[in-house]
This record gives sequence, C-alpha cells and structure tokens, in this order.
Amino acid sequence: MVADVTDAVDTVGDGLRTAVERRVLDDGDVAGRPLDRAALRRAVARALAAEGVVVSPARWATLVRALVDDLGGLGPLEPLLRDPSVTDVMVNAPDEVWVDRGGRLDRAPVAFRDDEHVVRTLERVLGPLGARLDRAQPFADAVLPGGLRLHALLPPLADHPVVTLRRVASVVPSWAELEASGAVPPAQRELLGRLVAERRNLVVCGRAGVGKTTLLARLLADVADDRVLVIEDAPELSRPAPHSLHLRVLPPSPDGAGGTTVAELVRNALRMRPDRLVVGEVRGAEVADLLQAMNTGHDGSMSTVHANGAPDALVRLEGMALLAGLPQAAARAQLASALDVVVALDRTPARGRHVAAVVEVVAGPDGPRVREVAP
Repeated sequence: MVADVTDAVDTVGDGLRTAVERRVLDDGDVAGRPLDRAALRRAVARALAAEGVVVSPARWATLVRALVDDLGGLGPLEPLLRDPSVTDVMVNAPDEVWVDRGGRLDRAPVAFRDDEHVVRTLERVLGPLGARLDRAQPFADAVLPGGLRLHALLPPLADHPVVTLRRVASVVPSWAELEASGAVPPAQRELLGRLVAERRNLVVCGRAGVGKTTLLARLLADVADDRVLVIEDAPELSRPAPHSLHLRVLPPSPDGAGGTTVAELVRNALRMRPDRLVVGEVRGAEVADLLQAMNTGHDGSMSTVHANGAPDALVRLEGMALLAGLPQAAARAQLASALDVVVALDRTPARGRHVAAVVEVVAGPDGPRVREVAP
C-alpha cells in the first residue's frame, strides 16, 4: 500500500496538484474550518472530478487518499504512520526516510519531492499548533493530534530539513503483553510489581527507543489510588494511574518571553499534595528538586533518564545535580538516600527491547553504587 500511494502522488503532475489544491482551498466545506479528513476527502474528490480526472475506482480511491495525505497531513509519511508496527519515522533528506519497527530500522519506500516539499508539509502541520519554524527559529518540537511527537530541524543546522516522529502508545501494555514480547520476563515482572507496591523510589534508564516510557507507564498503572503528579515536557504518559494529574512544560513564546520549566513544575507539584511524583524524563536542574521530593516523604516516585546502564545512570544524575548547584558530596548523599532502584533497559537484535538489570542503589565510600536485586 505504501508504494501504491507513493506512486499515485508521483503520477499527479504539479499542474493538477496545484489545481486541486486551489479548488480545495475554495471549497466551502473545508475553507476556514478545522481540519476534517472526511470533509477534505470529499473536497478532493470533487476537485478531481471538476478537473476531469478519469481513472478506475481503485485508482481513484488511492489517488484521493494520496492527495488528502499531501494536502492535510504529513504527505508521504502518512502511509507509514498507518502501519501500527511503526514506532518512529525519521526523515534525513527528501529521498531518505527510515522507520523503526520494534527496534529494527528499515529504509522506507517513500520520498518527498524536494526540500521545499518537506518545509511546506511542516508549516502546514505546525501552523495550527502555534509552533514557529523558520530561519530565525530553525528547530521545533510539537505534539500532533493523536499524540504523535514531532521534532523538526532546518538548514543550515543540517544539509536538508530533518524530521523525527515518535508514536506515543495510547494504551498501556499489560504485563502479559510485555512478558509475551520478551520485554519483561516473569521473575522480573513479579519483582517490579513488588517494588511498586513497596513504594520504592526508582528510575528507568536506557538508550533512546528501548521502551523507558512504556515501562514507566506500566509501573504507574499499578499504583492503586495514590495521587500521582506527572510532569512532562510532552504528553507521553497518558493518565496511566487512576488518580493522576498531569503538568506540562510551557515553552517560551517565539520572542523568547515566558515559559515554564520542569524544575518549576516540580516545585509547584510539591505543593499539590502528591503521594508520588513522576518526572517523565530528568534532563537537568529538576533532578535536585526530584531527589528532595524522594527524600521528604514522597515514596514511590519515579522517572526516566537516558543512560547506557545503571552505573551510568547514577553518573548522569550526579552530573545533573552538580549543574543544579549541589556540591558533589551533597549530590552523592542525596542520590544514595533518595533513590532505591534503577531499572536498566536495553535493545539487542536477538532479544529486542528488554529489561537488562534491576539494581538497588546503596551508599558506598565514594558515593552511591549499585548491586543486583534478586528476583
């Protein structure tokens, strides 16, 4: 189907595409209204008929879908996103698109016409969201309708416009599903469930794309009726706990004014009577406030961090605490007393995404260290 839709777009000449777009923009069913793919589909069909296009019914349906994707969505990327096995889409150049299917990267048989086509597509999807992307602001982050996370970057920061899309799972996987996929073996499943029930403070670590947020969501689904304050810079944890409240970062305006940081939200969350505090991902100064929360009665708090393994996760967290202004001795003491467990995830060709280790954080003579937790 991907190749069929791509071929359909390729066979539409620029003149016909422009004519169809002009008719659609003038169509009363879609002009000046929020995007409705059904209405857009009808408008495209009317425009093709008005232009005298005559093809077989099957070809007609494929052509309409391709033009709807091109005029109202992410163009040639839309067929890829209709594949539920695709978790990430990466555009390195107009004719170089890659997808991630379960941890395996494959070259996709789709392409944009040129750099300008990529930029126009980005402008169309980012415009209604109020996100700015131009030479003065050559990168942007946004969450598209349906929870699709988009990052875009323009030249001269790269040779071509670069787009990275990540699909955020709308449904938290069950423990049975994670076990069946090999991500969480039965013994570790029982251990993780026990750690949540015992209200242990934990961090999930791993490289990009190993499933940190997925596992965090699964853990949060088991916190019973605790009041959970979730802080994220993009909505990825979709209300996994029964009693949860989500706070999200507010980026500065295009002129650089305003905005709210993760650290500021953590300090606000501490005044909102949380039982557990969850930071979707710690990246900077907010780690000091999170560690303080873990040390002041908010047991069972959780977060994720990018790191290659549990020891590296401690090093990264310590480095962030130092950047937040904590002396090294204080940073190490806070880590050793606040953090109970690190769950390390990995991804290999043989096993895919999986829990690589569950370790306990203990105090050592030179700072916190880790030791394996028996299932």
